[in-house]
Amino acid sequence: MTTPTDLDALTHDHVFLGAAHDDHARRTLWVVGLTAVMMAAEIVAGYWTGSMALLADGFHMATHAGALGVAAAAYAYARKHARDAKFSFGTGKVGDLAGFASALVLGVVAIGIGVESVKRLLEPTTVAFGEATIVAVAGLAVNIVSALLLGAGHHHHGHDHDHHGHDHHHAHDHHHHVHHSGDNNLRSAYMHVLADALTSVLAIAALVAGRLLGWVWLDPVMGMVGAVVIGRWSWILMRDTARVLLDATDEHVAAEIRELLEGPGDARICDLHVWRVGPEAHAAIVSVVGGLDAGEVRRRLIPVHELRHLTVEARA
Repeated sequence: MTTPTDLDALTHDHVFLGAAHDDHARRTLWVVGLTAVMMAAEIVAGYWTGSMALLADGFHMATHAGALGVAAAAYAYARKHARDAKFSFGTGKVGDLAGFASALVLGVVAIGIGVESVKRLLEPTTVAFGEATIVAVAGLAVNIVSALLLGAGHHHHGHDHDHHGHDHHHAHDHHHHVHHSGDNNLRSAYMHVLADALTSVLAIAALVAGRLLGWVWLDPVMGMVGAVVIGRWSWILMRDTARVLLDATDEHVAAEIRELLEGPGDARICDLHVWRVGPEAHAAIVSVVGGLDAGEVRRRLIPVHELRHLTVEARA
C-alpha cells in the first residue's frame, strides 16, 4: 500500500520551460528596448524634418517592436505560471503561442511591403535618397546588435534533466545531456530582427543604386524581393509553431521509442502518443502488449532524453 510519504517522494512538477528560458527573456527585453528607442527616434525625427522615409520606417519598426514585446511578455507569463496547476502540462508551450502570433504579424508585414512596393513600381514617387539611406543604415546597425543578442541565445546548447512521470506511480529518471534549443518564441523574435535587417540591406542597395545610377525602379523591386523572403519565413514559423500547438506527433522521438521497445521482439506497442510540451521537453503515452511490465518499459526508454513526462500502460 502506498503511504503519504511514498506519494510525496513520487510527486513531480510540470515545469517544462527551456533550460535557457530566463537568459532568452533577458535578451529579448534588451532587443525590445533597442527597437523601441530606434522607433521613437525615427518617428520624432520624421515629424521634425518632415521626412516621410523616416516616418514610414519608424511606424514599420513599431510593428516589430510590438511583436518583440509579445515575445518578452510570453517569457514573463510562462515563468510566472510555470507551477500553476491549471495548466495540465505546464506553460512550456506559451512561447509557441507567442511565436505563432508573431508569425502572423510577420506575414502581414510581408503583405504590406509587397503591396506598397507594387504601388511604387506602378506609380514611382520621389525618393529622398540621402535621408532614406541614413535611416536604413541606422536601422541596420540596431538590427545587427539585436541579431547578435538574440543569435547567441538562438544557437544556445541547453543542459537539462529528464523527469519521467508514470501512470499511478511516478518515478524520476535523471540523466544529463546536451541538445539544441527549440525555443520558437526566441526564434520568432530572431526572425523579426532578421526581417528588419533584410529590408534595411535591400533598401541600402536600392538607394545607393538609385542615387548613383538613377535606378529609381530598383527600390520597389527590392521591396518585393524582401516581401517574398519575409513571407516565406512567416509561413515556416507559422507551420512549425502550429504543429506544436496542435500536439502533432514528433516522428523522430516516436521512432526512437518504437525501436527501443519493439526492437528486442518481446513486446508490441498498441498505442503511442508523443508530443512537445516545452522547448526541450516531450511527453508520451505508451501502451505496450507483451511480456514487459511498466518498470521495464521505463528502463528501456531512459536513452530518450527528450522525454520529460511518460505515462505507461503495460498489458499482458
